[in-house]
Order: sequence, then C-alpha cells, then structure tokens
Amino acid sequence: MTPKFRRLLAFALFLTLTFSCAGNALAAVPGAYAKRLAGSYVFKKNGWTYVHLQGAPEDIGFQHGYLLEPEIESFYRVQKLESEHSTPGYSWAFYRKTAKDIFWPHISAEYRAELKGIAEGVQARGGKLDLWDIVAMNGFIEISEYYVPWLEHEKDRKKPEVSKAPGNCSAFIATGDWTKGGQIVMAHNNWTSYAEGERWTIVFDIQPEHGYRMLMDGAPGLITSEDDFGENSAGLMITETTISGFVGWNSKGIPEFVRSRDAMQYASSIDAYAKIMETGNNGGYANDWLIGERKTGEIGYLELGLTHVKLWKKKSGYFVSSNFARLPGLIQDETVGYDPKDMSSSPNARHVRWLQLMKEYKGRIDVQLAEKFLGDHYDTWLKKIRPDQRTLCGHVDVAKEGVPVWGEPPYSPMGSVQGKATDSSMAAKMELMAHAGHPGGESFYVKPFLKAHPQFDWEKPILGNMISYPWTEFQAGEKAGK
Repeated sequence: MTPKFRRLLAFALFLTLTFSCAGNALAAVPGAYAKRLAGSYVFKKNGWTYVHLQGAPEDIGFQHGYLLEPEIESFYRVQKLESEHSTPGYSWAFYRKTAKDIFWPHISAEYRAELKGIAEGVQARGGKLDLWDIVAMNGFIEISEYYVPWLEHEKDRKKPEVSKAPGNCSAFIATGDWTKGGQIVMAHNNWTSYAEGERWTIVFDIQPEHGYRMLMDGAPGLITSEDDFGENSAGLMITETTISGFVGWNSKGIPEFVRSRDAMQYASSIDAYAKIMETGNNGGYANDWLIGERKTGEIGYLELGLTHVKLWKKKSGYFVSSNFARLPGLIQDETVGYDPKDMSSSPNARHVRWLQLMKEYKGRIDVQLAEKFLGDHYDTWLKKIRPDQRTLCGHVDVAKEGVPVWGEPPYSPMGSVQGKATDSSMAAKMELMAHAGHPGGESFYVKPFLKAHPQFDWEKPILGNMISYPWTEFQAGEKAGK
C-alpha cells in the first residue's frame, strides 16, 4: 500500500466516521466537539426525530443545536415567514430585539446557558443563527400572539382590543373510577399550522445535570415542549391547551417558555408545578394545564390567566380541555371574542365531544381509547362524522368558516398535527405513544391544497406534505432500531 493510498484511505475513514449514521445518530464528530456531545444521539422513527441530550445546561444546549441544526434552520424559516405575515410591520429584527430586551433579563442563568449552547451548536454545524434568533424562536408564540396585540393596544387605547391567541390542542386527563385499572391516562393532540406541524415532531429525552429527567415532544430549537406534553422522572405527567381569545401581558414577567421548562424539570407535585407556572407569570401563551401525579393517582387542572388563576384537583374523575376557559371572571376580563355559549365554535363543540366520550367510556379509558379519542371526527354541531374545525382531530383546511375566535381564515392549513398518549404504567418507565400527522390517519398534501386555495401561496416556501404515520412507542434512553 503506497503512502498516498494510505492517506486517502485514512481520509475516507475519517469522513465515514464523522458523517456516518446509525439510525441517523451521529457515530463520530470532530474532536473539538466530542466532549460536549458525549452521550448524546439522534435518530428518526415513524416521522419523529428522537434526540437524547444530557449533562450541564451549556452541553445540553450545544448537543441540541448541533444534532438538530438542519431541523432548527428549517423551523426558523417557518417562524420568520409566519410571524412577519401574522404581525405586519413587525420584522424578524423586532422579534430579535424583543428576545434581547424583554425576555433575556428575565431568563435564569441555567436556561441562558442552554440557549447560548443551542446557538453555538447550530453554528458549529455550519448554521448562521445566533443567540437572539434562538431566544426569539423560543418566544415566537408569546411575541406574535400576546406581546404584539398588547403593544398595539397600548399605542392606541381607543381602538378595540384584538386577540391573536391561538386555539391549539385537544386534551384530557382521567383517573380513578374513570379509567381502566384506576390509573392516570393522559392524551393530547397539537393544533397548529401544518407548516409548523410537519416539523413539530421531535421527541426529547433530556437528562439534566440538576433536576428530573424529561421525556417530551417538541419542536427543534425550543427548550420546552411548547405544545405541551411530557413526563418527568419524579412521576409528573403534564399537558395543556391554550385559552381562546386571551389578552394580557406583563413585560416584567418571566417568559412562559422558561417557566414551563423549569416546571417540567424541577416540579415533583401538582402544587409545585402550579407554583412555578404562577410565579413571574407574564401572561404569554396563557394555558389550561392538565397535570397528573403518577405516584398518588391525583390529577389537577390549572387555569392560568394573568389575573385570574385557579387550580382544581381530584383523585377520581377527569379534566378535559379544548381551548375553552372555565372561570367566568377570566372570560369576562381576559378574553376578547370568545363566547362560551356559541356551540358552533371549535373550542365549545370539542368540549361537548369530550364530555360525551368521557361519559360513554367511563371505567374503560386506557391508552388505546385515548388514541382513538385523539383521532375522533364527530362534529357535535352538525351531529355527524366529518373531519373539520370542530372535531377533536382538527382539519381547518376544509372549513369554509375558518375559526373566527382565533382569527383563522377559511380553509387555513392548520389543525391537529400530531398526538401523544400515556398512562401511569408507561410513565413509570418513562414511555409514551406518539403519532406524527393527523391522529385520525389522514395525510395532507400541499399541491392539491394550494391549487384549490391559491390565497395561501405565500406559504409555498415552507408548506409541505404532512404524512400521517402509525402510533409509535418511545421511551427514555431508547436507541435506534429498538
């Protein structure tokens, strides 16, 4: 073997080790990054990208940014286009400035280090995003749908207050007499734009230096689930849905994406979770939180407005959620355009359906039924099976009415984009079931949609097919091929 051939062989081996994949997990990386990436890995499975992160905050962030750099860059392009479209006159430069001036002063050192790490990891892999892009990405919902409407109202209080609060998600949590075996069963499907949804398919397994291990779904570049569904090693099971029509903001508060991550990582009880979420509440991304304590079988429901807050708890029963508010004071003082009496409205129609399903399946509810519920296509307003904006598995892209309470125009390409379900037994092993794409099984194809609805051509650069995959089990510590 000649010296030249040996050098070529060695270089080829280096390239193979550096870029080879085992189930899409990086087998080797440049030596300069090896220490920070130690123990982390990524692979793909049935439409999901599973990523394991571990260690100190700066290392968890670096691993996240490096391993998911292509996905983060793609999600950034979606956020930038959607945000600038939904808030005319507010460029991405404004989002970056808000991240720096409004959010950063209220982010603790731990999550500052993780966010910095994500930016460093992205750049180490060749990406161009920086810290303020990453912080803005984490706060994009809070900025576009809570801060900007508040800011506009502050500029001219004579104008009617406008809500841009999204209607994201259908969810339930049940326990005791209502479930099979009496254990907690929890399920959730994420409603968002299809452009976001086809990318909102990350399973995060995070083993931090401090706090509890977390298994949750999420989107690339975000430090919290954000839609939200997860469980931690202390036995907490957590999900939520947004409050339709919510208005309210406190620029001196802690960003919601920080509080929700902090609560997932450090809370070991329903009360502890609620306390973290309430402390420093900025009003951003106002949600109804469904929380379960696996070890006690107790479940809770936290309605978290900015001024109106209440926590309910029970050891036998259920809580359902579909973007409707419960507290009369919150509805009166902190929502705009939400009418709890309008049964044709998506939040209320889905509320009715949840109540029907809970009653029909009392005592039998398990993960398999939860999966069925998330794919349900019964419209309680029309009283027939028809996937649309009022069904638990949402399809706003077929709705000529759109969803007025969320400001969604007719045929908007949004709805349920994925689903998750778990129970106490699965959570004890840090497992969950996940479904990429509509939980009801339908796939979305962009070409025929845009041909029929050219008013959404502005989404061409980011909108793609959203394929419906089978329900798939994931667990903490899972490796490719398992």
